[in-house]
Amino acid sequence: MKVGIGADINGTQLKQALITYLSSEGYEITDYGAGDAAATMYPDVALRVCQAINSGEVERGILICGTGLGMEIAANKVKGIRAAVAEDVYSAERAILSNNAQVITMGARVIGPEVAKLCADAFLSNEFTLAGHGKASNAKVERIMQIEEEQMSY
Repeated sequence: MKVGIGADINGTQLKQALITYLSSEGYEITDYGAGDAAATMYPDVALRVCQAINSGEVERGILICGTGLGMEIAANKVKGIRAAVAEDVYSAERAILSNNAQVITMGARVIGPEVAKLCADAFLSNEFTLAGHGKASNAKVERIMQIEEEQMSY
């Protein structure tokens, strides 16, 4: 699976730990920044990862900032993207199984590398399917996308 990852300056160390771990697990990782550049704005990093998902360059994304909240908000502004904060394994798993999220966000000031690895595993190793958990949630996910379309038309 191709995974896009990005972080602001607060998430750089956690991002590097996840890149190393996920690469060793066989995932193809593309790093969309930001690195150590203090001036890089996290909304721009979120936009790059989400555009890569929408274009098919990567299948899923992981975004990291201090709390995960800013990245989540920015990612959810990109048409077609569903992003969820994942601070625990259950939330990471439900992000995909119940909400068909393409992106999880994490807070480097909230969780450590070992929990982040578990969250990434839960998110990346599961799939939204209409035959599985997604069957009960599909109408809700479709309604979310319908609301997005309605709001974008203003």
